Amino acid sequence: MIQRIQTLYLLIVTVLLIVAMCIPVGSFTYADGTASEFTNLGVYLQSGCDSSPWGMFAILLLSAIISFATIFLFKNRMLQIRMTVFSSVLLIGYYLTFIVFMFILKGRLDAGFHLSWGLCLPLISIILNYLAIRAIGKDEVLVKAADRLR
Repeated sequence: MIQRIQTLYLLIVTVLLIVAMCIPVGSFTYADGTASEFTNLGVYLQSGCDSSPWGMFAILLLSAIISFATIFLFKNRMLQIRMTVFSSVLLIGYYLTFIVFMFILKGRLDAGFHLSWGLCLPLISIILNYLAIRAIGKDEVLVKAADRLR
């Protein structure tokens, strides 16, 4: 059913991932004191975009689409659980991709790196996905118990 608590969890996950796509995840600080923003679409210097880690953006976009589509799979709860687990796995992959890009760019740009608060939004989404999985599982148990009584 669409009015269940897991719908709220999955909707919040979708919103958080959309916000995470739009805000910086950190900044590079150079020896001369200048800084550049590191977003999911690129590293922006004063002169423009230096490099483009578009894979990070693609992972967040795919996970947001999956989370939103999962809301409407309420008639097939097991598929809903699988899609939510897949979304969480994608978000773990996002963090691995972030670490790879951060170390590659840090070495290439020869700069220090400072994290931004925007990097915690996918982690919050993973936690909310876990809560949604538990709620969907409870619904499945409830439906199976009701079928047994018939």
